[in-house]
Amino acid sequence: MGFVYRIASPSEYLAITGYGIIDVKLAKKAWIAPGQRCTRFDISPVNYTFELSHHVNELVKGVIEGETRVLAASMTMEEIFRGTKSFKQAVFENVQLELNQFGLVIYNANVKQLVDVPGHEYFSYLGQKTQQEAVNQAKVDVAEARMKGEVGAKERDGTTRQNAAKVDAETKVYTVKRQGEGAKEEARVKAEVKVFENEREAEVAAANSELAMKKAGWEQQARVAEVEAAKAVAIRDAELQVEVERRNAARQTEKLKAEHLSKAVVDYEMKVQQANWELYNRQKAAEARLFEQEKEAEARRAAAEAAFFARQREAEAELYAKQKEAEGLAAMGQAQSAYLSAMLGALGGSYVALRDYLMINSGVYQEMARINADAIKGLEPKISVWSSGASGEVGDASGGGGAMKEMAGVYKMLPPLLTTVHEQTGMLPPAWMGTLTTDRPSTSS
Repeated sequence: MGFVYRIASPSEYLAITGYGIIDVKLAKKAWIAPGQRCTRFDISPVNYTFELSHHVNELVKGVIEGETRVLAASMTMEEIFRGTKSFKQAVFENVQLELNQFGLVIYNANVKQLVDVPGHEYFSYLGQKTQQEAVNQAKVDVAEARMKGEVGAKERDGTTRQNAAKVDAETKVYTVKRQGEGAKEEARVKAEVKVFENEREAEVAAANSELAMKKAGWEQQARVAEVEAAKAVAIRDAELQVEVERRNAARQTEKLKAEHLSKAVVDYEMKVQQANWELYNRQKAAEARLFEQEKEAEARRAAAEAAFFARQREAEAELYAKQKEAEGLAAMGQAQSAYLSAMLGALGGSYVALRDYLMINSGVYQEMARINADAIKGLEPKISVWSSGASGEVGDASGGGGAMKEMAGVYKMLPPLLTTVHEQTGMLPPAWMGTLTTDRPSTSS
């Protein structure tokens, strides 16, 4: 017998043994030499069906229910509802760990549906909330697309007007230039001296015109910058307010979820989302109005450049001065901010101590003392003490003692008064009047 070439089918392998092969050779195709033996074996998968007893079914069901309850207790309702895939995977892994000890393997598992128990509609309300959020997002996308279209139209219109104004201005400049050249040639023919005088006057006029145009441009840019800064501050304030409201609403929502888990929670969240949506619409409308105002301002600026060129130059000069002044104010503000930050750090982060230091440093307390002193300045209070004395006769020894007792009673009222002032203001009486102790106030004259 000679060599034979064997080929296995897609679901088979060739097992070759015999001459020249130490153990077994597996191949899909091979030459079979004399003294070798080839055997085909099938590797097609085979399904085996086993009928599990009722006890095994109850065991698997108990494991699945127990692990599902444990996992659900560690997650919020929103995590279960929105992360169904991750929830299923976690249940799959936990249940498989328990079934490994019984020799059981899970090949596939699915969560059929999250259903509310009778009397509770939490999942249905969450579905309504998700649907409402999708509708609101679609409205936002439509509004943004509409805004981009309108802004693009405004930009194209403004560009067309700017180019037209630029061409008109260049035409006027060329016409004036040609007229000036003709007048200069005629003046040169008449008299060389007159030409020199006219040239000097033209240079002075040109310098004045350029300065005027720069001043006008600077002034206009300064006004535009002020408007943009004010709008930016307003927009940022609105964004911060929205963030604060959103966080407050989220915190309140979590508290209500823990207390009720009912329809009131979902209704509150829907109202919060609606309020945020309305606030977002107002913010976008404000931004659109601001953008339109900016574009209208640019269009007016282009028209002003063509019609009032000299005034623009003057405004540019004023703008330059205001910009330098603004830079100085900004530098001063940064220095003051660094100073206050350093002072706050030196005072241990106490805003009350920083406030007191600033009031002392700026002379607020001195000014308050001066005002109070001016209020009683010139007063000459007189105190009269009347006492009939122990015997009813004025001027005897006992009568004098009664007057001194009255003065002593007035003086005894000073310690409680000074203590109250110290507790309310932190101020201590002067040394010549008395001192305060921790146990009780005492005074010395």
